[in-house]
Amino acid sequence: MGNSYAGQLKTTRFEEVLHNSIEASLRSNNLVPRPIFSQLYLEAEQHLASLEGAFNVVATGRFCSTSEPERSCACGSRVDNEEEEEEGEGGLEPNSLPNPYQLHPPPEGCCTTDGFCQAGKDLRLVSVSNEPIDVPAGFLLVGAKSPSLPDHLLVCAVDKRFLPDDNGHNALLGFSGNCVGCGKKGFCYFTEFSNHINLKLTTQPKKQKHLKYYLVRNAQGTLTRGPLICWRGSDFRSRQTSASSCSSSLFPPLEGPGPLATFPSEPTPGANPGILVGAPQGGSASDHPSLAAAVGPAVFNGKESPKHQPLAKNNLSALPRPSALGILSNAGPPKKRHKGWSPESPSAVDGGFPQGGGDRAKYESAGLPCVPQAALVGPASVTFPIVASGEPVSVPDNLLKICKAKPVIFKGKYSRMPGHGHFPYLCGNLSDVVVSPLLHACYQNSQASSRAYERLGASAVQPISEEMQLLLTVYYLVQLAADQVPLMEDLEQIFLRSWRESHLTEIRQYQQAPPHPYPPTPSAAVPVTSAQLPWLAGLAASSCNDSVHVIECAYSLAEGLSEMFRLLVEGKLAKTNYVVIICACRNAAIDSCIAVTGKYQARILSESLLTPAEYQEEVHYELVTGKVDSLGAFFSTLCPEGDIDILLDKFHQENQGHISSSVTATSVTKAASLDVNGPPVCTSYSLEPHGIRPFQLAVAQKLLSHVCSIADSSTQNLDLGSFEKVDFLICIPPSEVAYQQTLFRVWHSGVLLELGLEKEHMTKQRVEQYVLKLDTEAQTKFKVFLQNSFQNPHTLFVLIHDHAHWDLVSSAVHNLYSQSDPSVGLVDRLLNCREVKEAPNIVTLHVTSFPYALQTQHTLISPYNEIHWPASYSNGVDLYHESKKYFGLSEFIEATQSGHSLPLLRYDSSFEAMVTALGKRFPRLHSSVIRTFVLVQHYAAAMMAVSGLPQMKNYTSVETLEITQNLLNSPKQCPCGHGLMVLLRVPCSPLAAVAYERLAHVRARLALEEHFEIILGNPSSGITVGKHFVKQLKMWQNIDDAEWRPQTYLELEGLPCILIFSGLDPYGESLPRSLRYCDLRLINSSCLVRTALEQELGLAAYFVSSEAPLEKGARNEALESDAEKLSSTDNEDEELGTEGSNSEKRSPVKRERSCSHDSASSSLSSKASGKGPWVLSCSCLGSPCVPGEKLRGAEGRGYLPREVDRKDWEGEKPQGSQCALTKASRQPPVVFLPKLAYDMVMSTDGSGLPKAASLLPSHSVTWAGSFRPLLSKTMTACLLVCTGSNSKRQPSWSWSEGIGKTGAYLQFLSILSRMLIRLTEVDVYDEEEINVNVREESDWHYVQVSDPWPDLELFKKMPFDYIIHDPKYEDASLICSHHQGIKIEDRGMSRKPEDLFVRRQTARMRLSQYAAYNTYHHCEQCHQYMGFHPHYQLYESTLHAFAFSYSMLGEEIQLHFIIPKSKEHHFVFSHPGGQLESMRLPLVTDKSQEYIKSPTFTPTTGRHEHGLFNLYHAMDGASHLHVLVVKEYEMAVYKKYWPNHIMLVLPSIFNSAGVGAAHFLIKELSYHNLELERNRQEELGIKPQDIWPFIVISDDSCVMWNVVDVDCAGERSREFSWSERNVSLKHIMQHIEASPDITHYALIGLRKWSSKTRGSEVREPFSRCHVHDFVILNVDLTQNVQYNQNRFLCDDVDFNLRVHSAGLLLCRFNRFSVMEQQIAVGGHRSFHITSKVSDSSVAILPAQYICAPDSKHTFLAAPAQLLLEKFLQHHSHRFFPLSLRNHAHPVLSVDCYLNLGPQMSVCYVSSRPHSLNISCSDLVFSGLLLYLCDSFVGASFLKKFHFLKGATLCVICQDRNSLRQTVVRLELEDEWQFRLRDEFQTANAKEDRPLFFLTGRHI
Repeated sequence: MGNSYAGQLKTTRFEEVLHNSIEASLRSNNLVPRPIFSQLYLEAEQHLASLEGAFNVVATGRFCSTSEPERSCACGSRVDNEEEEEEGEGGLEPNSLPNPYQLHPPPEGCCTTDGFCQAGKDLRLVSVSNEPIDVPAGFLLVGAKSPSLPDHLLVCAVDKRFLPDDNGHNALLGFSGNCVGCGKKGFCYFTEFSNHINLKLTTQPKKQKHLKYYLVRNAQGTLTRGPLICWRGSDFRSRQTSASSCSSSLFPPLEGPGPLATFPSEPTPGANPGILVGAPQGGSASDHPSLAAAVGPAVFNGKESPKHQPLAKNNLSALPRPSALGILSNAGPPKKRHKGWSPESPSAVDGGFPQGGGDRAKYESAGLPCVPQAALVGPASVTFPIVASGEPVSVPDNLLKICKAKPVIFKGKYSRMPGHGHFPYLCGNLSDVVVSPLLHACYQNSQASSRAYERLGASAVQPISEEMQLLLTVYYLVQLAADQVPLMEDLEQIFLRSWRESHLTEIRQYQQAPPHPYPPTPSAAVPVTSAQLPWLAGLAASSCNDSVHVIECAYSLAEGLSEMFRLLVEGKLAKTNYVVIICACRNAAIDSCIAVTGKYQARILSESLLTPAEYQEEVHYELVTGKVDSLGAFFSTLCPEGDIDILLDKFHQENQGHISSSVTATSVTKAASLDVNGPPVCTSYSLEPHGIRPFQLAVAQKLLSHVCSIADSSTQNLDLGSFEKVDFLICIPPSEVAYQQTLFRVWHSGVLLELGLEKEHMTKQRVEQYVLKLDTEAQTKFKVFLQNSFQNPHTLFVLIHDHAHWDLVSSAVHNLYSQSDPSVGLVDRLLNCREVKEAPNIVTLHVTSFPYALQTQHTLISPYNEIHWPASYSNGVDLYHESKKYFGLSEFIEATQSGHSLPLLRYDSSFEAMVTALGKRFPRLHSSVIRTFVLVQHYAAAMMAVSGLPQMKNYTSVETLEITQNLLNSPKQCPCGHGLMVLLRVPCSPLAAVAYERLAHVRARLALEEHFEIILGNPSSGITVGKHFVKQLKMWQNIDDAEWRPQTYLELEGLPCILIFSGLDPYGESLPRSLRYCDLRLINSSCLVRTALEQELGLAAYFVSSEAPLEKGARNEALESDAEKLSSTDNEDEELGTEGSNSEKRSPVKRERSCSHDSASSSLSSKASGKGPWVLSCSCLGSPCVPGEKLRGAEGRGYLPREVDRKDWEGEKPQGSQCALTKASRQPPVVFLPKLAYDMVMSTDGSGLPKAASLLPSHSVTWAGSFRPLLSKTMTACLLVCTGSNSKRQPSWSWSEGIGKTGAYLQFLSILSRMLIRLTEVDVYDEEEINVNVREESDWHYVQVSDPWPDLELFKKMPFDYIIHDPKYEDASLICSHHQGIKIEDRGMSRKPEDLFVRRQTARMRLSQYAAYNTYHHCEQCHQYMGFHPHYQLYESTLHAFAFSYSMLGEEIQLHFIIPKSKEHHFVFSHPGGQLESMRLPLVTDKSQEYIKSPTFTPTTGRHEHGLFNLYHAMDGASHLHVLVVKEYEMAVYKKYWPNHIMLVLPSIFNSAGVGAAHFLIKELSYHNLELERNRQEELGIKPQDIWPFIVISDDSCVMWNVVDVDCAGERSREFSWSERNVSLKHIMQHIEASPDITHYALIGLRKWSSKTRGSEVREPFSRCHVHDFVILNVDLTQNVQYNQNRFLCDDVDFNLRVHSAGLLLCRFNRFSVMEQQIAVGGHRSFHITSKVSDSSVAILPAQYICAPDSKHTFLAAPAQLLLEKFLQHHSHRFFPLSLRNHAHPVLSVDCYLNLGPQMSVCYVSSRPHSLNISCSDLVFSGLLLYLCDSFVGASFLKKFHFLKGATLCVICQDRNSLRQTVVRLELEDEWQFRLRDEFQTANAKEDRPLFFLTGRHI
């Protein structure tokens, strides 16, 4: 047994196992602890089972996953389990009865809700995180944990004297705290306080148990959870879990037979005696990959180290292989079971620094320990009273003088052992050293990666070990070049990749392991122990030529720091850039820190830790105190004469006379040429037109579409239909130039005129109302905007936040610093104020080119509301036909990477070398001061060299000389003197002023004042240009205004100038096309933040002409006498070439650069360039380029110019001169960058992403963790959109710098306004009445022109007009009468059925206030009417059955009403909630103006969204009864869209019926209801005839109603004038309902509206004719006249004829008209005739709608009646050939009207007794149509009519038997001849009950 693997006894570990078993049994919840000997044996079967479970615990609970040694005894539970800790402190066994803590009863009436204090105030962190909290001096905000609210922290204010320091000591006994909810103060006992905040504890309240976390505010001002409060040194406890989860210790499996490694188990010095502590271990072998895998793929700072591979290999060979996966070390509790100790104490990782802060890199005072900082901007960061112990370390005097730079000490790892874990005190010369916690935060972020990964649902995986982190850091530093700077972002990505690879290795090992009785080791990688770490770090550093120096300490970091300072003073670290100090005690985890001592690196890092405000203060201090005088004195000596000013004065005196005379001569010559030849003309100069580019329109349309989708969302309260116009306010940063630029664009865009906001001749003061500069005076103007939005609820206000990435600080931070800087948080205070958020008519549009700066965890903008700038190309196709192509950042990088000898992005090596040298000479000066002075010196020397002092060429750089030469020479090449602009970016305003003064002085001494201008561009002031140059600009731009001065940089087009552009950030100022050089060499300190870097580079973004390839520059721009310059500037203005397949195509002249430049520009892999280095698109050059071919990128803005031909630059000079603007329009500017920024832009990491992609987005935000979003080129251009209420409707839009975003959002405003107008407009049918020429002509007229109502007796005398005049029946058969002429002209050919809808004429009509609306309309007035409102519950409805019998159908009809609760008052029930009895009807005598008496029925199908059922506005708010009549299968969808409408549901047998069935049931139901109401009210004493008998049957497309106002010339005169206006339906209905004798009219209708209505049509106020679509029906008079329930088409015409023939009156009010909206869906178009054969895709023609009986014809899936009506409409000539175009001999139609097509005429007669029919004695008919004739039709009735010989007969019946019976009953065979083949049927199957018809010929 002793020699077998399966049962080998661990004798060497017996003591430790015994001790652990005792401790585990003391804490175990089990009554019987495991025997100790069972823990000392491993059984092979159980071991295999544990491995098969991969990451899971074995079911027996005996073993845990070997991949998680530190978590093994927790069985996967979290380490920081406060709940288990609290439960464990009570010391109760599971079976023992608890002894609960006796709570004092709360005072009567107080609040006892969890999370609230007894005063009822909310204390939960999530609720008060954004609230201002008054914290007294000496108090801190802490978070308390409540057992009843495990997911919440309660906010408390506690006196910091009663809280511990970082070692868990020095906390005063007792308690003092305040309630932040109710403000109650002076709680002296924690028991009293816990009762007040309702902790409801079951144990004795202790502050150590329940006060858990410090609370801090982040960059947004939100209160968040901070570090753990370190009670009793809990931070130093090791991670050990409760034995109740896993009662056995975990022993590691062995690799194989062999001796076991032994681990020391001596007690830790200083710890309690008797506590056994295992050796520190580094985690399992699978925790970390091999060093080669971890470090190998990484590209550090853009470079791969050639010494990397052998170094990793050597390290691997040197490391011993482990014999165990790891042992769980136990720091151990006190020997006694102390209640304050928990085996799951929180780790130091959780109690570290908050991740980042508002400063992000705000460095600490060197004399303080590492204190957690609040995430705030400014000096008032909250600090915690953590007092460190130990020996102080003295910083030597004159350290800065000796080292030439301030060393930057980054705090690294701290152990959790007593006596360790703190950073040593520093004393002495503290001003010469900088201490930063950034590295410590980086390590913590990396440790948190695994926890973040677990939250995503992955299995638990150990984080990367502390030792491995430090070793990877050393490798990273070793591989940095001498001119490279370490970045925390690089380190975080290295750690993350290492951890990911470790995780993947672990998973693959278990997933791919072959079945084997003894699985292999998880990984070949070796964990690094703390003992090995110093040796491995030293080994790594040994190969870097002393660049990295490792110091190993025996006891504390203080030793190492002292040693480092000693070596620095002795000069032994002169070649060392980084010092790594490691303190790895034998029984403790590592302590470490890293000091940056390299002069270049230390200077850049220390300066990057300054906030922008501190940077400005530092520079201002150096300028004011005269610290720069020595630097100025040094530069004044840089000339051959010894003093540059003396040389300038000498040159000025010697050349003053010569220069003045030459200038005078030149001016005289120019004046003479002007007189003779007129003004000189330059064809290259033209101002940009103010048109809208196609892609800007595309962006505007995309944005509009998104705003519409927000409005359509049911979750947003944005009703676009309720707005009548658009207003706007553009908010911009406080830049005067940007302000004037925006004013100019708004003024000239025409948007104010288009929106109707201003008149034609507006002033600039009027335009200023629409642009807000966010300065100290912005609040007043913004209040006016808010007031306007409140006063104009029907105006949609668009709040455009341009440059939205500026001022990202929240107003909560402003509250802390309101006295020091009132501008902090201004944007948040204004744009995110409560009034904006709650306004229903404000949409906020955030416009930014850096959306990632706004995409924080606290953003108000939903990710769904981001709109990105669209790509210009898709699959090689140009989406927008542009004359200019955008040349942005990606194109700059791509052109530079293409390998051309003169890239567009460059850096100046000689400038960088001089800056570095001077930095060593002047270590106390900020590098920005040195860089500025150097650059100004270079420009001054270059101006002197070009002006005639060639000896100064040696005192400038080649690049600066090139810029200056081209600046001075460019005006000479243009007849008008146009020149180029040089942008000199000086971010610091005081330095910009110094540069301006110096350059202006040098220019004056060189007499160059009229050659070029120097302009100081300051955000706070306008542009100042000399009079001479203003005169030139006015002449070029044809400006006559004497007071004109340029106010934007765009107006400087063509002016030769140096623009010194100051300000910390550009604010969106646009630059002219004449910009030729963009000098960004002074942005060094700001390029470590991505937004700042991209903003600076965005200044060069440009539109280049796409009409022709770039032309090469003029050869004479170069200084031909300058041999040095020829090697670098000959090709400067020539076209850029792409790298061809042959090296000969490359330009033979190479620009001399350092190896760094060459590698960056030419050795990048295609993978790197394909991914795209920036947010802007970048092409992937997959193949060599053909000269002249345009290369489009993946998103494609811009193209690469054609290849430069050799002869272009070797050949002769071009003929004549060339204006600088010619090249400017075809070639983007050249950008000069600092070396650091150049490397950032051009280098990529190992994954191909740009280096800068990992930079922090903005100074105002911090990373939430190590998992970073891929901010790749797809993030290019985004609009971030917001509207009112809950901030969810905030769109954001991002764009590329300089791409034209202002024009895009102004265009958006324009099309939004047009869309709102479009939303308030509808297409209504606008058609003239038809058949006007065959109108019934009568000598009798209704002469009462001005009568408001018809006179009954006069009206009865009017003849009925049979002719149909409704234009929708243009395709219907003409109805003949005895008044019409015999000859009627042909009405033309019928249209195709598919043209019926398309060809109808419509007009755009704006909706009035009395319109009917569909479901898309939302407004406050009708929300309750519609049943949709956030504050109203969706209306409940009840279903009621209503049955009545009807003899014609032969069965009882059962209808269903869906009645909302709010509408039940319109009905009568047997009892509340009981049986529906009737629908209430008013009395005829009622005269109330508050309601409409007639119930309105609207039959509808297929129009649940588009039907106009919202009659609230049409009825002007009057009470009315509106019933929707729907088919059963559509009931649910109609109820969903119209929850507050009454619905009448037709029986299921009518699901396939037409509109005739709906009309039939409406009428019959209404009559039945009239009878019920008469009976009910008769019991109340009301006469039956007094019950209101009218109903309204309205089409679902009636949208508006109009009235004609007639002005009569005199009494009863026929001469009148008239006008038409829109009125409410209420007005019309109440007018009609008030008509005298109204109950004598059977049908009342309105005229159809038309814009072509003539006076003759409205002269007669009333007509007796057909009425359609909107009819008022008297159900009492028409009791015996029914709609035909089978009809689909023309059922209203058929019913009108029936009513008239019954002797009833039809009246049309001609002074009223109804407009019908064109609705393209539903209605009669919802019926589709298809084949019953499912796979048949052949179109069915109307001729196929009938067939011979018993034939094998394809049956159709359509109602028989519809097939009949459609067939007769299109093919009736087959049945009635003699009737075709024979209007003198119509078809006789008995008792029905069927449409036989427009080329047929019909004559309607009724067979009913006493019916009114036309006289037919003089008519001879060409056909007879008998449709389902009843018993009233007899043989004698038919014999009254005369027919032509050969006339045809068509008899239609329900079945063949009825057909034969009808022929016999009517004796048709006497006069008509029938043949067997003349029998037909509709093409229906038998089960579909086809109709049969028989045709015959008259004998």
